[in-house]
Amino acid sequence: MTDEDLMRRALFHAARAAGATTPNPLVGAVVVSSDGVIVGQGRHPRAGDPHAEVLALDEAGERARGGTLFVTLEPCCHHGRTPPCTQRIIESGISRAVVAMVDPNPVVHGKGIDELRAAGVRVEVGLLDAEARRLNRPFVSVQTLGRPEVILKVASSADGRIAARPGVRTAISSPESARRTQRLRAAVDAVAVGSGTVLADDPILTARDMVRARPLTRVVFDRRLRTPPQSRLFSTLNEGPVIILTTETTLERKPARARALRDAGATLSGGGDDIERAIRRLVSFEISSVLVEGGAVVHRALLDAGLVDTVHIIVAPGSLGAEGVLLFGTGEIGIDGLTPRTVERVGPDTWMEFDVHGDR
Repeated sequence: MTDEDLMRRALFHAARAAGATTPNPLVGAVVVSSDGVIVGQGRHPRAGDPHAEVLALDEAGERARGGTLFVTLEPCCHHGRTPPCTQRIIESGISRAVVAMVDPNPVVHGKGIDELRAAGVRVEVGLLDAEARRLNRPFVSVQTLGRPEVILKVASSADGRIAARPGVRTAISSPESARRTQRLRAAVDAVAVGSGTVLADDPILTARDMVRARPLTRVVFDRRLRTPPQSRLFSTLNEGPVIILTTETTLERKPARARALRDAGATLSGGGDDIERAIRRLVSFEISSVLVEGGAVVHRALLDAGLVDTVHIIVAPGSLGAEGVLLFGTGEIGIDGLTPRTVERVGPDTWMEFDVHGDR
């Protein structure tokens, strides 16, 4: 197997923990003996558990001595919830380490590589860097931008409408697309909607029929505290918390409403005076990726603020007519630098995925 083959194997292992490791990154590792045999493999399963390198080296044992470690992210060199991986790598006798990407966390950034090199380990950096960065877009976003990765998902009719009329619940996409949506939810830390969507659809926003290692947080953008305390969201708190992002002014002016929502089980967070501040506040709840499913007002605000990283548009056959609510409020995405990534048929629907800022 080539070095690229082995790094792709490490990336495969890393991806298996999607949705489980926040606030930590996804990391996979493969150990190859000096005679070219894979002797250890591992992935970081969740925060607080051993890192991928340690698990792979534990499996390899003495067979790691003189061998090569392939790892998708620079090994840590500091004491966090677990000991530094660099010391474990050095002690294992590994002679060569191939690292896909440098850790964007300033606590590590380059220091782990320097420590390995200082101990005599030959370190090569950058193999499949773009793939590793894409895999860890949530972690990279938090470390470099101070906010979660923001993913928009919207179902539209062929004439660019997301509902038959304002405030009317409208089923658009197919059962096949609904199942894929559940998989998308299962891979993120939070699902978010605006209060208008709660009022119109009364959704529960769970990842149905999916296994998750962490609870799925549900987020409501609600500057005016319009969310009803009787919403179905609060009947599923066993699936994960419900966070309502509002403003300090609203909390002061509507104490009874705030109390009723807290009694229903909501966590209320002020400071959401603008959409960017609201999004940034999610990091304090250990949310590194958020799937925003509606509605048009929230989507438009996030797009206009330049806060969106990925857009999923599901186009269903059929039209809703001139009275329908326009996609993103205008019928157009209206952003520069949109890069098509995939276009697939899902049942009768067309599912399109776009990168907004390229593969940064």
